[in-house]
Amino acid sequence: MRPPRTAKSLYLILALTVTACSVIEPTDTGGPRANEPVYPIVLTDDPQRHDATLTAIKQFLGQPATAATDVTLQPITATIQSLKSNANQPVYLPKLGTAAEMTEEETRESLRRFITEWQNIIGADPEDLSLVTSTKQPDGTQLVTYAQRPFRFPLRGNYGKLQIRFGTDRRVVDINSTCIPDADRLQPLLAAITPTVKPEDAVKFVAENGISYPGPNGQTAMVKPALADINARELVIYIAGSSPAANALDFHLAWEIEVANSAVKKVYLDAVKFQIIATE
Repeated sequence: MRPPRTAKSLYLILALTVTACSVIEPTDTGGPRANEPVYPIVLTDDPQRHDATLTAIKQFLGQPATAATDVTLQPITATIQSLKSNANQPVYLPKLGTAAEMTEEETRESLRRFITEWQNIIGADPEDLSLVTSTKQPDGTQLVTYAQRPFRFPLRGNYGKLQIRFGTDRRVVDINSTCIPDADRLQPLLAAITPTVKPEDAVKFVAENGISYPGPNGQTAMVKPALADINARELVIYIAGSSPAANALDFHLAWEIEVANSAVKKVYLDAVKFQIIATE
């Protein structure tokens, strides 16, 4: 269902306001020293971003801005977390072809058009999204997953994914986006970060210091893999919550390190600060 032109105009106004008001700032509240760059890059929560996305969704659904909808937004990014399309307020993929069901090629094109139309709500430029998987669900619906790739290095952490679930009748059952909005503003800030940790030093650090990780009983466990079992695979942008109270996201330049013969399969080591950010 295409939104009226007034809805798009409204969203553009709101989006410009959000862009002007969104804050990207250092984690250290005291600010960086004069000779230090801002690091990690931080995306803070912005109520105006949340309100703009919610208003745009309601306009797409043809509802007044004050109407209640079955919509949930992601914290901080304010991208869509859940849209429970129902019989009274259905959302459909664009129809292509003349047959009752679209072909695989038509479905992909239909999804592309849908993502383009909903990109402000999804929070990603369609050109930055790559189809990763498309699977048939037990209930007969189709679930497609896209990866957002807006930066020089790939995203890691629980962000940068888009999932759309839809039926054979093209009805969109649900949408979940953990994409990063304002990626074009973040890109030059992330590109300016220079890694100070060499891959061989990252491997040595893990081997000498070991890896702490949550054990099966909720207690912290420790493993010290052999040097030969550690491989600094590539540089990535790892996104993590600053803290439960901070309501912000930290963007780290990190080494994705693969570990063999270990309970921990991957380690993410900050490539600037010699700090383990996360494990898998």
